[in-house]
Amino acid sequence: MATSIPVPRLGMAVADATIIEWKVKEGDKVEKGQAIVVVETEKIRSDVESPDSGFIHIIAAEGATAAVGALIAQLAASKEELSVLQKQPAGVAPVAKPVEAPKAEPGAPTPVAAPAHGTDEKIKITPVARKMAEEHALDITRIAGTGPGGRITREDIEKGIAEKAAAPRVAAPAPAAPAAAPIPGLGGRRVRSTMPLRGMRKTIAGHMLRSLSVSAQLTTMGEIDMTEAVKLRKSLVDQENVIGTRVTFTDILVMAAAKALKLRPEVNASIIDNEIKVWEDINVGVAVALDDGLIVPMVKNADKKTLAEISKEVKALVEKARAGKLTADEITGGTFTVTNVGAVGAGYNFETPIINPPESAIVRTGAITDRVVVRDGQICIRPIMTYSLTYDHRLVDGAVAARFMADLIRLLENPSPLLA
Repeated sequence: MATSIPVPRLGMAVADATIIEWKVKEGDKVEKGQAIVVVETEKIRSDVESPDSGFIHIIAAEGATAAVGALIAQLAASKEELSVLQKQPAGVAPVAKPVEAPKAEPGAPTPVAAPAHGTDEKIKITPVARKMAEEHALDITRIAGTGPGGRITREDIEKGIAEKAAAPRVAAPAPAAPAAAPIPGLGGRRVRSTMPLRGMRKTIAGHMLRSLSVSAQLTTMGEIDMTEAVKLRKSLVDQENVIGTRVTFTDILVMAAAKALKLRPEVNASIIDNEIKVWEDINVGVAVALDDGLIVPMVKNADKKTLAEISKEVKALVEKARAGKLTADEITGGTFTVTNVGAVGAGYNFETPIINPPESAIVRTGAITDRVVVRDGQICIRPIMTYSLTYDHRLVDGAVAARFMADLIRLLENPSPLLA
């Protein structure tokens, strides 16, 4: 009997996943534990391993979206069983829905003409089918349901999408526009390429827009003299073999932020359901830049860890983030975020970071650069790091934000307490 390969649950609130890449081809022999497909949810991109050995029969194509638990492939124990699976009508087993409108499958049964329904609230339709109908602007009152009891299924909607796509070809074709013709409204500009807004990039877009729409964000900016922090890091780098890790400025910043949050718990808080929740745990998120977006894994209980422990954990999280192997637990539950753009080459500059809800604050730091400053009435050159603290003014007042930053600056300019 064939072994099913469904979309795994990668997080508590995951609704569906997109098939990014099949690492095997139809009919390939695969081994148990072999990575066979890459799937992406709202926040996580992950490899799915084969649950057993056998011959792969792919059901959901690359680019398709499937609900958690939906069948995306099957494993046949033999070539004969594989042949049987391949002869099954397309669309019978999977619950996956393609992103693009599919063409009608040869030999697929033709539903009878759609009866006229009353209000669509009384129409029997699966959740996946309803979502697809909304996305493609289909009138479900004109769709014939072929499921149990006349329920409209995904296959019925796919059929309707295909018919809608084919309908314009019945009429006399309009003259085709020149391939290089500019698109109206773009000021004569020509599009180099187009890609769907989906996966991680779609999540970031929605998350950031929602953040700005639900919180009163205010940003304070300034500079931090990193002279002593630079000395501290150099001494720790010299002890790399002893402490077992190469400490970075991001590690130092995470620990300093955790200690400052311990002193100012009102910043380590959120507004949820019209309640202010001050968190006992201090979980500092570290923004990690990826080729296709940004992800923020968490250093849980950062205030209870040593600098060496934080350094090792940050490195492990960054490595997992870039390999697409973060778990849902590692990217949820944050209470504050640190984003060090100096680590990716940004120089002396300021930006307005956007809060990662439901957190109430985020600090962004730039590169450490030599700047001319005045100290004790003397002009000198010091390593200076810029910072931008964005906070939710509904919860954090300006005075509270100022005290928090004063604590953070003090810890970075006199970092000996970080080793205590």
